[in-house]
Amino acid sequence: MRLSRRIISITLVAATLAVGTCASLGSFELSDLVSEPAAQTATTLGDKEEFAKSLTLLEQIDRKGRAPKTGYARELFGKGWKDPDRNGCDARNDILARDLEDIAFKPARVDCVVLSGTFHDPYTGETIEFRRGQGTSSEVQIDHVVALSDAWQKGAQKWDAQTRLEFANDPLNLLASDGSANASKGDKDAATWLPPNKSFRCAYVSRQTQVKAKYGAWMTPAEHTSIAKILRSCL
Repeated sequence: MRLSRRIISITLVAATLAVGTCASLGSFELSDLVSEPAAQTATTLGDKEEFAKSLTLLEQIDRKGRAPKTGYARELFGKGWKDPDRNGCDARNDILARDLEDIAFKPARVDCVVLSGTFHDPYTGETIEFRRGQGTSSEVQIDHVVALSDAWQKGAQKWDAQTRLEFANDPLNLLASDGSANASKGDKDAATWLPPNKSFRCAYVSRQTQVKAKYGAWMTPAEHTSIAKILRSCL
């Protein structure tokens, strides 16, 4: 029997978010702050309740300056995409399958490798017809909502290798995105880069807040101020 990798992926994403890596935060758990629908699709715009919870969570995140970028290397977060949920498919293909529509998979016993699909990019608002292949795969990239380099300068230097690998492959921290928008973002935080699609900014900074809280990464004062301003405007 051919298994649906999409169903498997959604189940595992929900399980990952329910477990988390963060202890109780005040009177509620982090799992109360991470809405399951927001974790399962890139294009959700969220709701006022979610944004209010993220705003409360934001106030519990440490604020201080960036640490030096000295010593940073992508490989410190794992070499390439991994399969931490052990569903037989790497994180890139998991996210493509989660965030694209009308997907065609490479024929196999378990749906895994995404060959094509329709992508409604939340960062730009544009629609991309994705095709896997040389010269076309890069049109849709997988963005780390909190960039690895940014995390390195805000706490990840002190994480162990396993935590960094989990961070780099965590569905909560991954969104499919337009390749050029992802390149424009680079390792910038919310103080210096926001999605051109203004209607997605509330959901974007809410997700960044959830990720940083989950892993205990801090924010700069400017970053915190920018996120707080946006979240308040969403209520």
